[in-house]
Amino acid sequence: MDRQTINIYEAEAARYAGLPITGTQRAAITRFLSMLPQKATILDAGCGPGIHAEAMLSAGHDVHGIDPTRAFVTDALSRGVNARLGTFDDISGEAIFDGIFASFSLLHAPRADLPRHLAAMVTALKPKGALFVGMKSGSGESRDRIGRRYTYVTELEMRRLLRDLGADVIHVDTGEEAGLSGEVAPYFLMFARGPADA
Repeated sequence: MDRQTINIYEAEAARYAGLPITGTQRAAITRFLSMLPQKATILDAGCGPGIHAEAMLSAGHDVHGIDPTRAFVTDALSRGVNARLGTFDDISGEAIFDGIFASFSLLHAPRADLPRHLAAMVTALKPKGALFVGMKSGSGESRDRIGRRYTYVTELEMRRLLRDLGADVIHVDTGEEAGLSGEVAPYFLMFARGPADA
């Protein structure tokens, strides 16, 4: 994880935690939860201040969060989320989670690391488990207006990465939205199921 990006999130943690869940985000959470059994075990990978995880927790699920930003983990814990410091490199084990939620967190990983991070997620899913990945769409790697490091991928590229892991993409939403930096950027929200023999 890029240290400059983590430092920016540490400095902006209070402002980030104050951002409301948008209609788009709420719809994504609703769709993701519809793919899960009752009282599912969920990993929020890159949980931030725990806003999304709290919504899933309030729906009766067992939610675990990891994030490399200490202030975010503190915020998530205050919301009742079982959160800890961690990165995508800390995702391990087989058939642990009914669902993994990665909302605009993988985009901070280097492009070369995306295949292995996705492989760890798919492996950690129970058979036919649900996977949500939100990404800014595009190509290349760069920093945004406030200095966060981004890896941009296309919808087709992500579909191929997941297909190569045996995951089945079942729905994609696309759009444009402004984030913490105020910059409007295109994105895709991808919903997939892991392989039956995960």
